[in-house]
Amino acid sequence: MKNRITELFNIQYPIIQAGMIWCSGWRLASAVSNAGGLGILGAGSMYPEVLREHIRKCKAATSKPFAVNVPLLYPNIQEIMQIIAGEQVPIVFTSAGNPASWTSFLKEKGIIVVHVIANTKFALKAEACGVDAIVAEGFEAGGHNGREETTSMCLIPMVCDAVKIPVIAAGGVGSGRAMLAAMALGAEGVQIGSAFAVAEESSAHPHFKDRIVHAAEGDTQLRMKKLVPVRLLKNEFADAVARAEAEGASAEELVNILGRARAKLGMFEGNMQEGELEIGQVSAMLKEVKPAAVILEEIWEGFLSETLRIRNFNI
Repeated sequence: MKNRITELFNIQYPIIQAGMIWCSGWRLASAVSNAGGLGILGAGSMYPEVLREHIRKCKAATSKPFAVNVPLLYPNIQEIMQIIAGEQVPIVFTSAGNPASWTSFLKEKGIIVVHVIANTKFALKAEACGVDAIVAEGFEAGGHNGREETTSMCLIPMVCDAVKIPVIAAGGVGSGRAMLAAMALGAEGVQIGSAFAVAEESSAHPHFKDRIVHAAEGDTQLRMKKLVPVRLLKNEFADAVARAEAEGASAEELVNILGRARAKLGMFEGNMQEGELEIGQVSAMLKEVKPAAVILEEIWEGFLSETLRIRNFNI
């Protein structure tokens, strides 16, 4: 398939693996890139030198393009960006912050820049900053989310109508059917997190992967809107947050409940009750752990099959 996204990233399929914290290391990113998609390293859970190591291991494991996702609120952002530039990473996805702060720096280094947004206001701001493409992430997505709670079905066409640069759809995409729907809404690619979080190559703890594939409809909820909204699987920690929010807890009180390294505790170390378990609504559709290449192939084949089915409609 050829469109603006495949040509921009020089990839075979317009399928991008999200840069998820504690899941998206070099094994997952290289596996997705080798399979024809775009793999992304999740810098949000890496110290600078750890990121450098993952970049170099990813380069050794694939000759294909890959990217790094950088939350712009990252405390070591300057060091992270210098490492990315020095290691000649070809593509950077920025999120959780103002793209104006680093887009020019990255583009001066010849790096392709994509920014993640959750509303049209910030889509237009990102475009004005000179990013090459936008990820429009709907309410269904796992991890940090938009305060507006706009679903992908509404967000994607609004963003596509608002900007001229390519749009990548995210949030609720975990199958070929969902990919086709996103493309019908105007997107030129899809970013997929949850489905790749349970890949064999994902660095997520096996307990977390098992919890995901056994998740049911309604097992995730958006929490901590007074801080940064995040979609979580229900567990003892999420229940504690829910009780505090129901009692009108302040942002400071929620920070105390969250504590330090809560996501690492759950997603990477495997504490399924006290840890923070970030995942999307599509987790209810995921039933087994598979190699990343198989996941990508099934999504692509599903996309082609559904496209053919629609074409065969008698209108």
